[in-house]
Amino acid sequence: MNELDLKAMGITAINQTLYKLPKDTNERHWIIRNPMGQHAIACGLDAPLQVDIQGHVGFYCGGMNKHAEITIHGHAGVGLAENMMSGVVWVKGNASESAGATANGGLIVIEGDASSRCGISMKGVDIVVGGNVGHMSAFMAQAGNLVVCGDAGEALGDSIYEARLYVRGRADNLGSDCIEKEMRAEHLEDLAKLLERAKLKHRPESFRRYGSARKLYNFNVDHADAY
Repeated sequence: MNELDLKAMGITAINQTLYKLPKDTNERHWIIRNPMGQHAIACGLDAPLQVDIQGHVGFYCGGMNKHAEITIHGHAGVGLAENMMSGVVWVKGNASESAGATANGGLIVIEGDASSRCGISMKGVDIVVGGNVGHMSAFMAQAGNLVVCGDAGEALGDSIYEARLYVRGRADNLGSDCIEKEMRAEHLEDLAKLLERAKLKHRPESFRRYGSARKLYNFNVDHADAY
């Protein structure tokens, strides 16, 4: 186990230390102390590291992550795990706006609440939120799964493509082209696996599924006036 003190080293030195590690390093477990809400902590990692951040982080923590498992023992600012490719980013607290934006793969777990635009334009990532999500979550979501164990804010799934949304609480205001869909056996199975990975004990049957009506992005020239 290796420890890095951000207050003493600064963000550039912290990130450079992690960047330079080879993918086959034996020094896999790193602890970052005194993050002090700084931005861009542990961004662009490309090795199977385990990084524990002891405190709150600012914008874009874990952005562009690939392979690493990053745990934030606090709250996270805007753009958590933006454009993540693989690995795990786990937040023990809440996350601000645009968590998981444009993320292509991997798993994001937010134990608390997520603010607006959670999962915006997600492209294959799995996001599990233990609490609520804010307005415009999963806006233009293309692929992947967003699991919300609490309530969803206004315009959930607006302009959604083929991502799957699972909500345990209220979802009273759906966005354009987002509708409630049948929860079939394969969806219950997939959801059960996601809940298990996120260490949550909710019953998959207590969730409802939402997705695209597939009307918005299929242009029909006979109904051009409607666009």
